[in-house]
Amino acid sequence: MSRRLASTIAIAALAALLAPTPATGGDAEAGKTPFASFCSSCHGMGGKGDGPVGAALQPPPRDFTQGDFKFDTDDDGKAGTDVDLKNVITNGAGAYGGSMLMAPWGAMLSPEDVENIIAYIRSLKP
Repeated sequence: MSRRLASTIAIAALAALLAPTPATGGDAEAGKTPFASFCSSCHGMGGKGDGPVGAALQPPPRDFTQGDFKFDTDDDGKAGTDVDLKNVITNGAGAYGGSMLMAPWGAMLSPEDVENIIAYIRSLKP
């Protein structure tokens, strides 16, 4: 392999590693406010599934501090990716065989709000 080809491959690999990904698209601090408005009544502000409404729900709301997610909405073999969280937030868990009590918020939240909420949810796992 020529030195030039090796350099080109190395630069391409480095560029791929540094490219922004959906996982880094949201702002956790900005997600705190819409999370408080739309999610905390069930999930609790700290994301433990202990919100005032959540205490009465069966099944109980997900505890985001565990970082364990159930749905693989895009069938990529990985549950709980940002795409999966976006789909559940937007369309509700019932759309993926989960609890109908997890409401679809797509009509109420902007795509940016959803990305920020996902970043906030990710920040809750210690």
